[in-house]
Amino acid sequence: MPPRGQSELSGLARVGFVALSRAREDLQQLAEAVESDAATLAPAFAGAADPDAALRHAIDLERAHPGAFASRLDDPVSREQLVRVLGASAGLAEFLVRHPEHLDVFETPDASLPSLAEMRADFADSLRIDARGFAAESGEEAECLLRERYRRQLLRIARFDLAQQHPTDVVEAVAGALADAAAATLDAALAIARTQISTSDFGSPLFARADVERTRIAVIGMGKTGARELNYVSDVDVIYVAEGDGDLAASRAIDVATKLAVTLQRVVDEPAIEPALWEVDPNLRPEGKSGSLVRTLESHVSYYERWAKSWEFQALLKARPIAGDLELGSRYVDAVAPMVWESSSRDNFVESVQAMRERVTANIPADEVHHQIKLGPGGLRDVEFTVQLLQLVHGQADETVRESGTLPALSALAEAGYIGRQEAAEFAEAYRFLRVLEHRLQLTRLRRTHLMPRDEEALRVLARSSAQAKDAATLVTAWERTKHDVRDLHERLFYRPLLSAVAALPEDELALSPEQAKARLAAIGFRDTRGALAHIAALTTGVSRRAAIQRHLLPVMLRWFAEGADPDYGLLAFRRLSDALGSTHWFLRMLRDSSMVAERLTRVLSSSRYVGELLSAFPESAAWLEDDAQLRPVDPATLREEMQAIFGRHESLERATKAVLRVRRREILRLALGAVLDIDGVVELGHALTEITEATLQGVLRQIRATVEGGDQLEFAVIGMGRFGGSELGFGSDTDVIYVFRPTGEDSASAQRIAQTYASELARLTEDPTLPLDLDLDLRPEGKSGPMVRSLESYRTYYERWSLTWEAQALLRARGVAGDENLIADFTAVADAMRYPANISENDVREVKRIKARVESERLPRGADPARHVKLGRGSLSDVEWFVQLIQLQHAAQIPDLRTTSTLTALQVAVEHGLVDEADAEQLHDAWVFSSRVRSAMTLWLNRTRDVLPDERRQLEGIARVLEYPPGSAAQLEEDYFAVTRRARRVFENEFYGRQDRLQTRPF
Repeated sequence: MPPRGQSELSGLARVGFVALSRAREDLQQLAEAVESDAATLAPAFAGAADPDAALRHAIDLERAHPGAFASRLDDPVSREQLVRVLGASAGLAEFLVRHPEHLDVFETPDASLPSLAEMRADFADSLRIDARGFAAESGEEAECLLRERYRRQLLRIARFDLAQQHPTDVVEAVAGALADAAAATLDAALAIARTQISTSDFGSPLFARADVERTRIAVIGMGKTGARELNYVSDVDVIYVAEGDGDLAASRAIDVATKLAVTLQRVVDEPAIEPALWEVDPNLRPEGKSGSLVRTLESHVSYYERWAKSWEFQALLKARPIAGDLELGSRYVDAVAPMVWESSSRDNFVESVQAMRERVTANIPADEVHHQIKLGPGGLRDVEFTVQLLQLVHGQADETVRESGTLPALSALAEAGYIGRQEAAEFAEAYRFLRVLEHRLQLTRLRRTHLMPRDEEALRVLARSSAQAKDAATLVTAWERTKHDVRDLHERLFYRPLLSAVAALPEDELALSPEQAKARLAAIGFRDTRGALAHIAALTTGVSRRAAIQRHLLPVMLRWFAEGADPDYGLLAFRRLSDALGSTHWFLRMLRDSSMVAERLTRVLSSSRYVGELLSAFPESAAWLEDDAQLRPVDPATLREEMQAIFGRHESLERATKAVLRVRRREILRLALGAVLDIDGVVELGHALTEITEATLQGVLRQIRATVEGGDQLEFAVIGMGRFGGSELGFGSDTDVIYVFRPTGEDSASAQRIAQTYASELARLTEDPTLPLDLDLDLRPEGKSGPMVRSLESYRTYYERWSLTWEAQALLRARGVAGDENLIADFTAVADAMRYPANISENDVREVKRIKARVESERLPRGADPARHVKLGRGSLSDVEWFVQLIQLQHAAQIPDLRTTSTLTALQVAVEHGLVDEADAEQLHDAWVFSSRVRSAMTLWLNRTRDVLPDERRQLEGIARVLEYPPGSAAQLEEDYFAVTRRARRVFENEFYGRQDRLQTRPF
């Protein structure tokens, strides 16, 4: 038999105590105070969420007010309910210690919720509010009495709530009672405010009592207050509307009402002897914090008709008159309601909803996201957002779904057939579960919180108080499962009924018509809703295994498409891909088994027409999305070997070249997929695109030389220029080249003809309408008027006698990319003599600057905004490259490391040698990288090359999404681009056109 002390502690542990030794001592103290036996008292605490805390609070209560706890011991129901409150809420326990007279709440035999009428009557009696809405007393004593009476009502609500075996069954009623308590409190606070601003007790009255009487003010509940789903501790969102009664001028009424509103808020939430209740938050009013606190009804309507954003109408969905002049409040709600239900047809509806979601989640600290019950993934806000969006979409035509509360709205949506009954029931269950957890957490200290505890003991208490699990581990498991279910239900609730409009689904209650489906698709961002429904039908209709899997996949994928920049094109491209691969054994299985791959696929298809068109030619490449390694550049040697093998298998040069160009397209698709998914940076991408182009030219040139007679009469080489020579290609970049040859015999004329043939064949065979190679010869000597091919000696003679400064500058990025190595080496030596001069004259420096100025004024397209041109605009690629190239012209002869065709490498070398300040170089580097990324992103988004950043919002949004910006970032992309190029332009103007000393040749 265990020792008596050990047995006693074991008994306390079975009751639920944790600090067993202290609990034994505390029980003894309480037993002595109430003249009872400790062993008899212990079981009374078994029902408490935190028996240790309940015991300590009972001792505090009995010590402060002898008999306060003892008087409850004879009634087991009253005792159990008091212990439950003491063990669940330190805040209410402290209230009872301050005001033990409110223990009479526990004297009634049955716990029940107070009605709104009861609470209003209680406030009216306590504060002696007359028929005109004035309180008999209005000083600090009255304010404290109001707070005390509110907490009495809170105690009644908590008593009822904590007495429930299944609190999820009553959470809707509890939230409604909390909202009613707030409404009654605001009404009473308004009565105090009326008295305060019109009485001489506070000095000279601010307003005549008659003016106050004739001022009609309504308090409109918003958010959870308006929806009657308030938490135990939450901001009470309100909007004020006022008007004068009789002959009281509107301006006077607004002055009075504004003072009433300010005073009401102070009465409720200003620190005092009795603690503040909650914040009265009027920031959902027109213009937010910067707008007038109180407006007339006409002013409100005028604002919503002209200026309001779509998210403001979403907020108004829950508007309800709760205090003050309820008739005026009802007129307000009636006036704005039609605008609420028409908001989903506004042009910017989708963007505003997305922006609202982003604002909600953007400010959550990273370490809190997983613990957020309200705002985190799978949290309360996901439920509320989904229900509200469905209401706004279908409520325009169907009044039956126009409910302000989440649970009533969910029930109405299911009843009307817009969502499945089973999904609605599961969603409601998850919502109730999360609300109970939120309520219990806030009850503990009567403080606003939405974070799940992180320590074991707090989780154990929460499990006991919420009656949702037997212990901490089980509660966490249930919570994690609920979060997952909410995310899954969001997809099933919102997107699966879209399938019911076009495909035979087993759930008969899903009655979404095609027109309703179109409305829902439009609300989430699809523009061609008819086309979208046709694609959904084509993918899901039928009894095949393929259609069944698509019906499983599409609810999830439609959500991801809707979150993309171009959901219409994304869905179209997915249908094409499914048509091409749907009969394979692996494609749909891969999407079904890997949500990562499915999400990636929707992302690239809705972000990039460039990718979509290439993927339709290489549908099997979708398999690359499973493995990041498959989205990285192929080794250049491997690529060259593959191309050479193709030429070895084909007798026809034309067919072989077409196969090689197909390989090129495939590899560029690989890089494009990686770019959209941010696998490689812009520098790595430039190298990889260059290597693909080099391998293509090398392979084609090798075969041309093998098939054209007379190849032994000359050496031939392709010299890369511009971004190609610098290994800085982007998607859609031209391939700048020049051609050089050297006769190996005496017949130079024949060698010239053969070289011309090589060049012509290169242009002909590499022509690719699908993905142009764009061999551009404009950087050759004499430009477009010069010969297409020159001999090495011709180049040497031209450069020594007639070349201009710009041509030496162009040679800075000249690099041999294909052909005879010896000829490339000799051409490089010729180029070096020109591009790395031992000395450069001041006239030549001025000439470089003069040409740059001409480029800025003459080469920009007519009407183009210089601030938006990513190639030639201010602070863009051209500024950085010309700046670096001038440094190279001046200093590369003395600094061998500057002899590079790479812009960024040369810039870094210039910093290392003190030619550029590090801070300035950083600004230039950032501008060059950002401009390069934007230029490629425009090609990926539009599937065409463009050098001017568009100003149309939708196009900017698409480019921003390719660049990894969140939804709704069109303006942010613009701001970022303008900022980075503005800083680079400032450096360029100071260092290129301005200070002469930094760019003059320095002695070494």
